[in-house]
Amino acid sequence: MPHEPVDDRPFRAIGVPRPRADSRAKVTGAARYAADLPAPARELLHARLVPSLYAHARIRRIDASAALAMPGVVAVLTAADLPLRATGDGRRSEPLARDIARFAGQPVALIVARSEAIAEDAVEAVVVDAEPLQPELDAVAIAASAGDGDPRIVSTHHTAHGDAVAALTTAHVLVEGRFVAPWVHQGYLEPHAATAFLDEDGTLAITASTQGTFDARNEVAQLYGLPVSRVRVTAPTIGGAFGSKECLLEPLVAGAALRLRRAVRLVLTRREDLAATDPAQAVVTELRIGAGEDGRFTALDARLVYDAGAYPDASWEWFAAGLMAGPYHWPAIDVTGTGVRTNRFGSGNYRAPSGPQGLFALESLIDELAARLDIDPIELRLRNLAREGDPMVAGGPWPRVGLAECLRELRAHPAWTGRGSLPPHEGVGVAAGVWRNAALPAAATCRLEPDGTLTVATGVVDLAGSVTILAAIAAEAFGVPFEAVRVVVASTDSAPPTPATSASAITYGVGPAVRAAAEAARDQLLAIAADDVEIDPGDLEIVDGVIRPRGAPAEGRSVAEVAEALAFAWGSPYPPVEGHGATAHTELAPSGTAHLAHVRVDPETGDVQLLAYVAVQDVGRALNPALVEGQMAGGAVQGIGRAFVEALVHDDAGQLLTGTLLDYALPRASMLPPIETRWVEVPAPEGPFGARGMAEAPVLPGPAAIANAIAAATGARPRELPMTAERVWAAIREAGSP
Repeated sequence: MPHEPVDDRPFRAIGVPRPRADSRAKVTGAARYAADLPAPARELLHARLVPSLYAHARIRRIDASAALAMPGVVAVLTAADLPLRATGDGRRSEPLARDIARFAGQPVALIVARSEAIAEDAVEAVVVDAEPLQPELDAVAIAASAGDGDPRIVSTHHTAHGDAVAALTTAHVLVEGRFVAPWVHQGYLEPHAATAFLDEDGTLAITASTQGTFDARNEVAQLYGLPVSRVRVTAPTIGGAFGSKECLLEPLVAGAALRLRRAVRLVLTRREDLAATDPAQAVVTELRIGAGEDGRFTALDARLVYDAGAYPDASWEWFAAGLMAGPYHWPAIDVTGTGVRTNRFGSGNYRAPSGPQGLFALESLIDELAARLDIDPIELRLRNLAREGDPMVAGGPWPRVGLAECLRELRAHPAWTGRGSLPPHEGVGVAAGVWRNAALPAAATCRLEPDGTLTVATGVVDLAGSVTILAAIAAEAFGVPFEAVRVVVASTDSAPPTPATSASAITYGVGPAVRAAAEAARDQLLAIAADDVEIDPGDLEIVDGVIRPRGAPAEGRSVAEVAEALAFAWGSPYPPVEGHGATAHTELAPSGTAHLAHVRVDPETGDVQLLAYVAVQDVGRALNPALVEGQMAGGAVQGIGRAFVEALVHDDAGQLLTGTLLDYALPRASMLPPIETRWVEVPAPEGPFGARGMAEAPVLPGPAAIANAIAAATGARPRELPMTAERVWAAIREAGSP
């Protein structure tokens, strides 16, 4: 696997492939998730949602008398029963529908009972007197007809520089298209689950399958008018999230626990999870791009309509311009993104939110430009990449990104160089993208133990092996073996401030804090050891757990020996060795990626077989190659799922037709070829040892790369996701291809 050299430093703890710390527990079934944890000392009550049967309705009355008469039913809570102190027009501030039901499946009441079975039975006994209203489901039609001040428009964001219309008019080649991407569920294994109770001192304690304990704590405290110090959130082992698990159930169980003064647990069924959570929103993109005779891009003009669903608080129209510009330089650009409220779910985040939808449009048209200009598609992309220092559409200059290296890696790959000799109905396509990643402040502590081991404390939620990565960072920074580091994930009561596990923020954001904490602890120990032998601390180093004079490794003493003899000796004159690291970034570290897909298409049926797949990414530095490969392959599979099978579908009345895993298709192993992963290392200056956040980028190019491969194989270009056999067949017929 070819990598670019980063530097000559002899790293010991990082760069080594290791399994995740939680791998064995998860594989053997020993891991305990939010629904598995024991209840607090008092009796645990179980909750069940009463959903709206209508996509749009006025709630006139909720009759819970029959349910309350059932043995074991403790309460039936409605919106008026929750002791909310903050209200608003968002999902979190309306855990239960008040006067209007906004989508089919929206919770309108919460059954609380002594068992899940009793609560489930009681749902059927609740009578919701609701007046059906006409559901509004067509975001594009709403956007086209809406006037100024229309409450159905969440927001409109317009970004322009240069005269894109004039530039397109005079472009040597102009291509355009309308691209449709549907609602998509995040597809995690563990459904949403949360438990809340009041501790002995009155603290509201919440245990939840959540991506961010501090975010959940702050949200709940604000909603219920509590000091943040009186809310404690703990995250157990989590079974996947991909952007969905961001304070969705916590307000519900918190309100129930505060109202009833009892412990309440809510675990969604799979059907509820598909119908009542926060999937990725649908996007319709109308895009025009132009280029000169030399292949230089001249302008981009785009109109994007985002279906925001029932609530306005998680729609991505504000990101439209930065998304549509991609990693390229555009002399002129004009982009409008409009978020529209409809009677569907509340929209949420999904790994690289809106990225695959936008790149599906942009990268498809770039391939069309390449064909019209008779330029190699990879060369066209390389020719137009934004360079370091160029202005980003979203503001600020482009930092150094290794996307050119990724594209060159694909250009030399045998699957690309050999595409000219493929059999009929086979094709190879590429697509590229950059995800900006987040730069969030974080803190961590690192404590030396009497036996010479380290304990790192953080509040990170480990979704993708973060604990394993942070342990390696601490070991490398301090100078001890990886096995000498233990990472403790604490609750919000005791953890240092930690961002949510989202937006590729953990390695890039928390990693530097862990490194700083470990280096601070190391320097404290070196000062103790130097004082003992009366030399300058700068003349000492720690390598493989041994404190030794620089240049004289044979004279060293182990960290454990020094800790026991000096730092932890009875009556020691030295303070405990504990480092604290708190960091905030001044610049982003985007991750660039390029994918290649090789397909065979049956022109008689439209069936597409994926024969080969290659993913290349700039990771800055591969801190753990095994986890890098896992992230890249996992993201590729999610992109393949969106390309071929995944879509949440409603009927004309707003009823979900894909409400079970029998109806909502996910990618299967039989659909997948071997996924080849390669990476380059272009260090991020502020990343830990040069590493970049890399979780978002792997999901970006998949649908576009596959669409370009289908077009290469058939001459027909799919413009709607998922690219089912029926749609591919229709595109072939429309194009008149054989």
